[in-house]
Amino acid sequence: MVHGLLWLPLLIFFFWITWAGWNEYQKVETYKQWANQFERSKYDILAALGQSERNLTWGLPTRQGIINTQTIDFNQVRSISLIAKGDATFAEAAQDLAKKSEAFLQLQLTDDEQPQIPFTDVDIAQKWCSFLTKTLAEGGDQLS
Repeated sequence: MVHGLLWLPLLIFFFWITWAGWNEYQKVETYKQWANQFERSKYDILAALGQSERNLTWGLPTRQGIINTQTIDFNQVRSISLIAKGDATFAEAAQDLAKKSEAFLQLQLTDDEQPQIPFTDVDIAQKWCSFLTKTLAEGGDQLS
């Protein structure tokens, strides 16, 4: 009986880790279907991001699909900045993203809104920031 009680937490952990893996797998599969409509896309546990021509769309990945999506046209964007953990402005600018994200892209729109796109990997965030800044500067003539 003692051995059974000792193994019970391990069994519970095994079932939990199996469920968590299945849950994440389902999120990735729904992301793949969603990403087909974009020229360039990225999946992150915090956000899915897609770029198609002059539009940028992002939202929260779930098993049922990408929810809380937002779409903007590059004509609405004044500037794009990368704010990474460790920067002086990260804690105050991150709002509710500070606990989970390592970096985020902050878009300055023409209507003075500042939407944020979270990233768990700073290197990927830097690449997206460079790409989007270049696309914004070129006026979308040469999207790659």
